[in-house]
Amino acid sequence: MRYCRAMTQATHPEGFPDVLVGEALAAARALPTRTPVFAITGLQGSGKSTLAHQIAMQAEASGLRVAVLSLDDLYLTRAQRMRLAAEVHPLLATRGPPGTHDVALGCHVLDALRAGESIALPRFDKLADDRLPTTGWPRISERADLVLFEGWCLNAMPEDDVALSAPVNALERDEDPDGVWRRHCNDALRRDYPALWSRIDALWFLQPPGFEIVRTWRWQQEQAMLARDSARTGMDRAQLDRFIQHYERTSRHLLATLPGMADRTIQLDEARRPLLVGAT
Repeated sequence: MRYCRAMTQATHPEGFPDVLVGEALAAARALPTRTPVFAITGLQGSGKSTLAHQIAMQAEASGLRVAVLSLDDLYLTRAQRMRLAAEVHPLLATRGPPGTHDVALGCHVLDALRAGESIALPRFDKLADDRLPTTGWPRISERADLVLFEGWCLNAMPEDDVALSAPVNALERDEDPDGVWRRHCNDALRRDYPALWSRIDALWFLQPPGFEIVRTWRWQQEQAMLARDSARTGMDRAQLDRFIQHYERTSRHLLATLPGMADRTIQLDEARRPLLVGAT
């Protein structure tokens, strides 16, 4: 008989169970690479950075040196995206979808970490919608024993071109009627991102119950960012709903493809609680 139950033992406040964190760290340490890149992916608000932080804390408590890199920190600068918006399509001004990351920078950082070189880790300010100056980037001066790489679309594959013809939401229908933006994003996935994905040694996928829950999770994430800096201004619900539509096509494709590609898939319920699936 198959069964599915919520994991409740030793759960961190607003975090993942100790048992899951320990399993992730054990899986990372078992990788046959001196400085392995252990990746965590999942849709917006699924808890990727939380899990990465918990793994890093447990690893450091064991005496390991850990570097944490987020795909979000590899966004193109605001000026770079404005140029794309002017030259290719206005929707490329919005960060997040494929084609708005500095893939070459990501490859450079991961290669330097693997080689044990001193390297500054890029950082992006989401509320300012721009990359922080390099003076604000933390530097890794000693070889890391483990690299944790988290991001919403890690290992995303391009769709078949025929799938791009029909819009998936109002944003695509009204603001990309000719499909120029979505073809640009898909072409970037086909051309640029495989080099970055090839640096990943293992990938865990935090699988939501469906795409619709992203609206709730991402709103919670937005409120948490504002709570940390109440002097800043974030998105209201209408702005957030439009923002999420930029991610919908790739997100739905990830939900269909990642369970078959990830080294482990962790199913989540609507409260982000991991579900254990096994046999009795």
